[in-house]
Amino acid sequence: MRNGNAWKSYPFEEGEALAEMMCEDVHLDTRSAVPNCSLESQFVPHWFAVYTSPRHEKRVDQHLDVRGVEHYLPLYRTQRKWSDGSRVTLDLPLFPGYIFVCIKRTERVRVLEVPGVVAIVGGARREPAPLPDAEINAMRSGLHLRRVEPHALLTVGQRARIRTGALAGMEGVVVRQKNSLRVVLTMDLIMRSVAVEVDGTELETLDFDISHLSSDCTL
Repeated sequence: MRNGNAWKSYPFEEGEALAEMMCEDVHLDTRSAVPNCSLESQFVPHWFAVYTSPRHEKRVDQHLDVRGVEHYLPLYRTQRKWSDGSRVTLDLPLFPGYIFVCIKRTERVRVLEVPGVVAIVGGARREPAPLPDAEINAMRSGLHLRRVEPHALLTVGQRARIRTGALAGMEGVVVRQKNSLRVVLTMDLIMRSVAVEVDGTELETLDFDISHLSSDCTL
């Protein structure tokens, strides 16, 4: 998922590293006398992706609620048909296996000790990799205003930007599905994609003019 920033794929910081994290020092680059990981950044809240045990996203959500940890679990609504023919409407995780938390780096032990949490998606030196605040805020304020669902990982194709309405500024790959246009947004950090239904007039291409496209045309 992009909003002017590309998210890269990083390793996990696992719960097994708790003792090591508690003893980490801040190392200085003697050539510039600037900390590699500043003390200030340790105490500023950022959004991070948290990997959970399978089908434990909602349980982790409840535990974080009790602990007072700011978090975000994107959901999408879908209908399922049971074996007896009855139908039920369910709210399921949009990014299966993941939940997002807003914490200071010094607070990550509070998250790693939550039942159902497997790891925090991390970067170099096993440090957690923060997510762009603008993209998390856009999802929180805009996802519920559009029809959205998980999509197979997709990073190659005709790229376009949503220029109006909810999620404006987000970039993804345009696909046609069930007589409608959708923009597939990919969160590179966790290698997950979601499809957002849009109208052709809401898009601006990053390669050629598709402003003439409507929801019933074929790409």
